[in-house]
Amino acid sequence: MKKILFTFLCSLLMINIVLAKEDNSLSPSAKSAIIIEADTGTIIYQYNVHEKLAPASMTKMMSLVLIMEAIEDGVIKYDDIVTVSKNASAMGGSQILLETGEVMSVDDLIKGVTVASGNDAVVALAEKIAGTEANFVKMMNDKAKALGLKDTNFKNCHGLDEKDHYSSAYDMAIIAKELVKHQKILDYSSIYETYLRKGTKRQTWLVNTNKLVRFKQGVDGLKTGYTKDSGYCLTATMKQDNMRVIAVAMGEPSSDVRNDEVSGMLDYAFAQYAMDTIYSANTVIDNLKLEKSNMSNVDVVPLEDVKILYKKTDGKKDVTWDIKYHKIKSSIKKGDVIGEIIVKSDNEEIKRVGLTVNKDVKKASFIDLLARYLKDTITGNIKSFS
Repeated sequence: MKKILFTFLCSLLMINIVLAKEDNSLSPSAKSAIIIEADTGTIIYQYNVHEKLAPASMTKMMSLVLIMEAIEDGVIKYDDIVTVSKNASAMGGSQILLETGEVMSVDDLIKGVTVASGNDAVVALAEKIAGTEANFVKMMNDKAKALGLKDTNFKNCHGLDEKDHYSSAYDMAIIAKELVKHQKILDYSSIYETYLRKGTKRQTWLVNTNKLVRFKQGVDGLKTGYTKDSGYCLTATMKQDNMRVIAVAMGEPSSDVRNDEVSGMLDYAFAQYAMDTIYSANTVIDNLKLEKSNMSNVDVVPLEDVKILYKKTDGKKDVTWDIKYHKIKSSIKKGDVIGEIIVKSDNEEIKRVGLTVNKDVKKASFIDLLARYLKDTITGNIKSFS
């Protein structure tokens, strides 16, 4: 009986191995791969997506998330000048040949990171933002936790091989999804070639390590990677019409195979899937009545496009949506989240998008309430304003 049970369990194990290999059809040479739609986060294809692997320079995507947040929060500016430390200039691997004491703008350093994958450039930016690379790496890990990532631990901001420095294809896709929310980053990652220190004796020509940016229409990012431990990696993003896709492949045997498989993954996504926009951002979808604000009502709009992803062979499904408001305050600023639009397909929730007002609303003064009362009295629509 034990022998029969053992044979049965082995058979199940073999079935799982076969299924795993079959599931790798779009990325047969990769250790791990995933495709997601960037707006909804829907997984279109996945293989071995939670295995912890060396992410190489795809690590820099998380660094870039924090860099873009720092710019948007006013911590640094694009035209700020950074003085390069000895630590930054000593970085090995891919670099833009920074020298200790050299000065370079944040704008040029971001080019160095996104186009040339400069390890020295990303360390210089990390130190500018957090004081030390160690402090910046802590910020990276804190952000990973905030994004709900379970397979990631960063030991540096550049991606050179280091013990306990790892991530997964799934986590890399989520980081990329977060990064492309900062549209400005795509202006950098879509550059194929550019120059730093132009017109000087140390003029440096940068060529994008992501060749798909040049050779595949619609690809505008994001990040390559290679180390001895990681093999060849790539996170690519591509947009057609109103749909953006992110594809990640890790542990590929060569850059050519990596590029071919990721290109095929992107083609598959756009051939099989499409997006339907229910409401565009800032489209008025409701009117909210207010009792104790300086306006009696205000228009309600979504904070971002409300989209759904569907498989082309299945056609568009019947979609319904509900509006749910939070507790409404008498003072609301445009951009404040006051509720959500909840999108459902076949009664199953598929997406939530925050709602806001399309203009600032202030708490009503006594004069505002008195004027409203008098107006209601004249029109015969008397209401208490107590």
